[in-house]
Amino acid sequence: MKSIIPDDFKVANKIKLSQLTTNLEINESDNVKEEKLENVSEKLSELQDIMYAHNRYGVLICLQGMDTSGKDSLIREVFNGFNSRGVVVHSFKTPQPNELEHDYLWRHYLALPEKGKFAIFNRTHYENVLVTRVHPEYILKENLPGIEKVDDITPKFWENRMEQIRNFEKHISQNGTIVIKFFLNISKEEQRQRLFRRLEKGKHNWKFSVGDLKEREHWDQYMNFYEEAINQTSTTNNPWYVIPADDKEMARYIVGKIIWEEMKKYTDIKESELDDKVKSNINIYKEILEKE
Repeated sequence: MKSIIPDDFKVANKIKLSQLTTNLEINESDNVKEEKLENVSEKLSELQDIMYAHNRYGVLICLQGMDTSGKDSLIREVFNGFNSRGVVVHSFKTPQPNELEHDYLWRHYLALPEKGKFAIFNRTHYENVLVTRVHPEYILKENLPGIEKVDDITPKFWENRMEQIRNFEKHISQNGTIVIKFFLNISKEEQRQRLFRRLEKGKHNWKFSVGDLKEREHWDQYMNFYEEAINQTSTTNNPWYVIPADDKEMARYIVGKIIWEEMKKYTDIKESELDDKVKSNINIYKEILEKE
């Protein structure tokens, strides 16, 4: 299989989503892709154990994508080897009343990973410049000063939000949170087929929502707003990675490989050593245990 190079998917310059592929068309069997993912997943699991003892960094994995783009199954397969105490998944849905009593980033701050752990945002703080742009009436629920009606929401409002999100990520990065952001780039036709399968296969019926069809009607709007958000918030320190997602198995492997390659850059993450006093007395401690 062709080597996966993170820079091939990193957004370093302005992109046009319509010009990016949604399928790499790698001529490999699903078994081969799954085997490679399993290998990467195992490495990440071992790294998280070391991170826990090192206690300096937390890792925030951000997953965005249209409905059916494979976020849930990706989380299940990429992180299945992790100690359950080392990874926490947060799915951000419609803000609850208590969340609306705070600024829109508040609930995301609360869900940031502890040092030594991974947190996965399944849908993220970017919903606040995606869904709310398609449905600006949602902003009115935030009860913001100066925003009484949809017409009060100007282009400057969205520019400010983009800046706030950049600052949010800059702040948490400078304080020990490693941020890795993925957009799962699925084609409209592939989404149609996946929605159809949810209706066709009884065991997947529960996944289907009429809301998915309604949001599908806004596909072009979503693509425009995704493109704008990615272009405005893909920075040197916190870049976006656009992942071809029509092939679920391949998308999972690419995401896992990119996380692994990015984490290897943090060469200061090493296994902790016993302090000198404990080391010098280790044989004494062994004797004590042996005599019990």
